[in-house]
Parts: sequence; structure tokens; C-alpha cells
Amino acid sequence: MPSRRPATPPDAANAHDALRGLAKWQLERDDVSDPNGRIYRDANGEVYHSVTRILKETSNSKAALAAWVARLGEELANVERNTAAERGTRTHNAAEYVLRSAKKLAIGAANKRGTLYEKPDGLIRTPAPLTRWALKQVLPSAPKVGFSASGYRRGLLAWIEENVTAIHAIEFSVHHPAGFAGTCDALLDVNGKGPVIVDWKTSFNKRSEELLEDYMDQLGAYSVGLRHLTGIQAKGAIVVVARRAGPPNIRELSALELRGAESRYLERCDKYFDELHRLRSDAPSS
Repeated sequence: MPSRRPATPPDAANAHDALRGLAKWQLERDDVSDPNGRIYRDANGEVYHSVTRILKETSNSKAALAAWVARLGEELANVERNTAAERGTRTHNAAEYVLRSAKKLAIGAANKRGTLYEKPDGLIRTPAPLTRWALKQVLPSAPKVGFSASGYRRGLLAWIEENVTAIHAIEFSVHHPAGFAGTCDALLDVNGKGPVIVDWKTSFNKRSEELLEDYMDQLGAYSVGLRHLTGIQAKGAIVVVARRAGPPNIRELSALELRGAESRYLERCDKYFDELHRLRSDAPSS
């Protein structure tokens, strides 16, 4: 069980270096010890469960998901899940390539011009026009995807080109004493506002506010983990749901809404681990 002790964030003055340290996964993966799924361990042996696993087990939509599987049948439902996962992976990979390549290009150009600058949040930035220029340069070389994912890719990359003004981190990993660990898609400035936590999703249909609830709480988890490990407090968050046709479905969280998502996620952690403890206590001893 996680300790759930209060987390003391590091000095925000070291935010930039601390954020760079999150680029590499810091936990050991364990697929054997827990019969219910994968867990992670840190160097001290503390156990962490994935952000998405906790969300899944505490979701209000579990009944709806079970009904969907029953309607389709397990075999067809697995096909649908695998297709969606593959589509999401390919779309994510294209976005990751664009952001990584643009960040490298923008930093190189800013170094030559002497235009890198730092804000009070401790993060070093390239000027927004330079970031936009770098994105335009790398977009034509973004990995192509199959026909079934091409619309999702097109909509997501168009959103990135139109809205991203600084790139701080891509695919950064977090963990927290509340017992969770996960990897967030990006920390960005969006239209001059930032840092903002951003996560990419794909969906054939437009998502309602109710269906976006788990996604918003997921952003809250990443925000809590980011602050714990770096001292960085995100000024907001955005979930970008790429769709097969048309622009992405966007749900932006203000700083206040993000704090609410953080609180909800921590409550879900408590619920998840309390239930896990109850199940283990009720299990017959061997």
C-alpha cells in the first residue's frame, strides 16, 4: 500500500532541470507480482499503480463499458479496442515526432540568435514566433499513418501548428506518494499561456462532458505528479481529442478546474487503494 504521506515539492528554481529529469522513466516495471495487472517500483521498493488503471477501476462508466462488451461480444470488443489502441498509438507517435523535432530546431536557432529566455516559473523558452516557425518546418516530415488513422493525425497536427507557442516536455513520466505513476503527452505553452499540461486522445465520435470526466481527472493526476517532482504548478490543462473527420474535440481546464481535477483524482486513489486493501483482506489465506 502507498504511504499517502504529504509530498514536499522541490525548489521551483530548479524546475527546468527537474523537468528534464522526467524524460526518462524512473521506475522498474513489474508484470509478475500483482495478478491483477502491472505495477511499478522505485529504488526504495515503493509500489505504484498506473494512472489509467486507477481511472478504469474507479470510473463511473464501468457499467456502460461492460454493457458495450456484452452487446458486441468479447471477441469483437477486443478487435475494436485493439484497432482504437493502434490508431491512438500512430497518432501519438506523429505528434511526438513533430514536437520533439520542433523543440530541437527552435532551441538550436534560439541559441544562435541568443533569444532563449526564462520566466519566473523557472522554465526556459524559445520565442513564440520561433516555435511556430520550427513547427512549420518539421510538419511535412511527420510520420505517415494508414488511411484509418489519417484523419486523426491531420486534425491533431493542425491543432499543434495553430496553438503551440512553446515546448517544454514531451512524453514525461511522473509518480507520486499517493501510489500512482504515468506518462503525460506534453507540457506546453498554448497561445502564450503556460505551462499547460496536454494529453492527446482519439475518438470517432465527439465526446460529451460526462465522457471527458476521466480524461480531465487524468490531467489532474499528471499535474499532481509534476508538482511533486519538479515544483512546477501548471496554469491549466487541455485534453485534445482527435477525430476521424473535422477539428479535434477540445476541453480546456482553467487553473481552478485543474485543481479540482487534482482533488478528484486523489480521492479516486483513496477509493482504489481502499478497495484493493479490502479485497486482499477478504481473500482466503493460502
